[in-house]
Amino acid sequence: MADTRNEKNGTNGKHADDAHEDAKGYGRLKNRQYEKELAALHVELVKLQEWVVQTGAKVCVLFEGRDGAGKGGAIKAITERVSPRIFRVVALPAPTDREKTQMYIQRYLPHLPAAGEIILFDRSWYNRAGVERVMGFCTEEQVQHFLKVVPLIEHAITQSGIILLKYWLEVSEEEQTRRLEARISDGRKVWKLSPMDLLSYSRWYDYSRARDDMFAATDTDLAPWFVVRSDDKKRARLNLITHLLDSIPYKTMPREKVKLPKRQKPEGYKEPNRPKRFVPEKF
Repeated sequence: MADTRNEKNGTNGKHADDAHEDAKGYGRLKNRQYEKELAALHVELVKLQEWVVQTGAKVCVLFEGRDGAGKGGAIKAITERVSPRIFRVVALPAPTDREKTQMYIQRYLPHLPAAGEIILFDRSWYNRAGVERVMGFCTEEQVQHFLKVVPLIEHAITQSGIILLKYWLEVSEEEQTRRLEARISDGRKVWKLSPMDLLSYSRWYDYSRARDDMFAATDTDLAPWFVVRSDDKKRARLNLITHLLDSIPYKTMPREKVKLPKRQKPEGYKEPNRPKRFVPEKF
């Protein structure tokens, strides 16, 4: 697909291509370059947001991958500068007793986008093909049924006018180990490490087999899987956002020039004498 992002922001493609060339074999991306590239992508995400709102487009993006692959960080990078009312993140908890009796995908369907929405699934219905299968939360018969029917469901989703993008963030064994060990010792990240994460970590090759089966059954022309190498989180985020933008035929929408209006005159208003409870200024 042509680099429509560069056409939209008036560049000739050199900016993105040079960043890609600089990335090859020279270690992790520096913070300054990352922030510069991400800022440019944020501008494009705002343009995408305006296009979605004005055209009534519907976008659904799935983020899958092993624990520690960087799904949450990628989603945070996408949503940092856009409206949470348009870019909505869906991260469903474990199913309730009632939901366990429903058709498996039923609890996900209400969260699909309506016109003017972009839905980001932090894990999705593919839990059945991954964690539920590996951890024994469902039967093998249920897994095979899911793998058989989900392409039909995704066909219906895309035929309804929803743009569906599916990303698998691929992390290496060594990098996953480093990230999970960091969660143990970092007080900001301890909430990210659950007993389930530890069990999942021990079953690397069970997850590999489950991933391979999932790709084989559900990587279709209408709803393909896109794999993002995520050992370098910064590069992964930039590559993913760039691909997302290039996969959607958005355009820069006309926007009226904004000028701040004049403030009203005080007309006798005075600040009250009542003292205010200011937050202590410790910084």
